Amino acid sequence: MSSKINVLYLDDEHNNLNSFKASLRRDFKIFTALNAEEGLVIAQQEDVHVVIADQRMPGMTGVEFFEQLVKFKPEPIRILLTGYSDISSVIDAINKGEVYRFIDKPWNIEQIKNAIKNAADIYFIRQELKEKNARLEKMHSEMNQFVYSLSHELRGPLMSISGVSKLAKMECDDRTILEYFEMIDSATVKLDDFIYKMLDFYRSTKIDNVVTNINFEELLAQQYEAYENKWDLTAVDVETTINQEERFRSDEAKLRVIFNNLFSNAYKFQQEINPEKYIKIGVDVKDGKAVIQVKDNGIGIDEKYQSDVFELFQRATQKNVGSGIGLYMVKESVEQLKGTIELDSAVGYGTLFKITIPSL
Repeated sequence: MSSKINVLYLDDEHNNLNSFKASLRRDFKIFTALNAEEGLVIAQQEDVHVVIADQRMPGMTGVEFFEQLVKFKPEPIRILLTGYSDISSVIDAINKGEVYRFIDKPWNIEQIKNAIKNAADIYFIRQELKEKNARLEKMHSEMNQFVYSLSHELRGPLMSISGVSKLAKMECDDRTILEYFEMIDSATVKLDDFIYKMLDFYRSTKIDNVVTNINFEELLAQQYEAYENKWDLTAVDVETTINQEERFRSDEAKLRVIFNNLFSNAYKFQQEINPEKYIKIGVDVKDGKAVIQVKDNGIGIDEKYQSDVFELFQRATQKNVGSGIGLYMVKESVEQLKGTIELDSAVGYGTLFKITIPSL
């Protein structure tokens, strides 16, 4: 911030300019101009924080001057000197000149001094916010690059470890050593899954919506193929029902986060002794919204945990299979898609998630 507030004052009367400068030179750095053309030149050359202009000047009025000023230098805060009777000038000043304040002539020195200080406070606050926004945008861009680069750098070595482990198992017949390699494989799969979770977490909470046309039939077919490659679904009856007869627009990546985490929970929290395990997925697109339901007959969620399951790192069971971020990501994704989520669950009977999302 400058040591002094820089003020540009326009008035077509020399006496007013001299009086203004003499009265305020100790408090502010004063620039003066006898007409709008001279004022525009000074505004281009100097770092001006507050601009004060008399409305009634020959050639270009104060409002017209401000209208020209904002075209190339909108940052300075603008104050107009005018009479209360000149209402049309006041209206023009608001609409065209974006004036911060009006002061009636003849001005009072304390009144104008306070007005300048208040206007300068606004100027410097806006500049600070502008700089912070620029830094945030830069950090956001760098974070995007960092997250994707990090996932690549982590997954590369993981895939190498997994590949070497599989080759080693093919050439080894010692049962004890094979168990060690199985432990390595299990750990690499778990870490790889966590990396994907972190990417999904970032995608669902930090990245703005990328809206495209959504075909739920194709989307769920792709997801199911991925689930079959990841889990053994032979013991689970997976039923999918889709009713989509109209166009639906949304963020596909966030929808995948929702389906992935709900399906993952429905699979992982099945009752092991239940011979009739099922996961039912329903999508009904109608009247500009999609109603998504994911239902299972797994272990269910105790009522005392249901209000907390959408919080970060909260688990509704002691079964050590989750990271505690899945349902948080679901809720964040749903909210960013301007939707709602409902939970209906009972211990020993299963869980139903109902999500309603409008077309964007």
